[in-house]
Amino acid sequence: MSRALIIVDVQNDFCEGGSLAVPGGAAVAGAISEYLDAHHTEFDHVVATQDWHIDPGSHFSETPDYRDSWPRHCVAGTRGADLHPDLDTEYVDAYFRKGQFAAAYSGFEGLLAPEDAVPTGERQAGGLPGAAAALETDEDAIGLDDWLQSHDVEDVVVVGIATDYCVKATALDAVQAGYGVTVVRSLTAGIAEDLEDAVAEMELGGADIA
Repeated sequence: MSRALIIVDVQNDFCEGGSLAVPGGAAVAGAISEYLDAHHTEFDHVVATQDWHIDPGSHFSETPDYRDSWPRHCVAGTRGADLHPDLDTEYVDAYFRKGQFAAAYSGFEGLLAPEDAVPTGERQAGGLPGAAAALETDEDAIGLDDWLQSHDVEDVVVVGIATDYCVKATALDAVQAGYGVTVVRSLTAGIAEDLEDAVAEMELGGADIA
């Protein structure tokens, strides 16, 4: 049995200064790094997801309703789509990108990114190795669920941004896929001022809240 940490969408556009900033996003990036430093030996694998929009249709809007439509954010190949510089990627084994051509909230909608196009701990913020490949999609790329299954993962811990959207969707999909799921609430940041409904939905869906 293996255990994995799933880091959801800790990207520049979802942190302070970004186009769709979530209050406390940057602090969560740093807190996850500290958590990994202290607890990385408790996980067999660490993966990260990224919103990675190329042409997501009505997901982007000049007059967003902040429910089904949003301001432009996490456009593939831009600094806004990069992982936040306070997130230490030293222990991340794989990256999964979602939402290229449609709205995608759950990390389980993501596809494995090419190895030459993912960030490393040594790169400078805003840099993008393999930039030419950033806008390419591989229809044969493995999805998050298949990747976790191929590594015999049975339990996942979910952290990241935003508590009431992509973290919630990822956690609930993980439960539906048969994993034991824990969400570390202190390592998430949410959009709504009151996140109790989102937390209750995750608990009712079968996730443990730590």
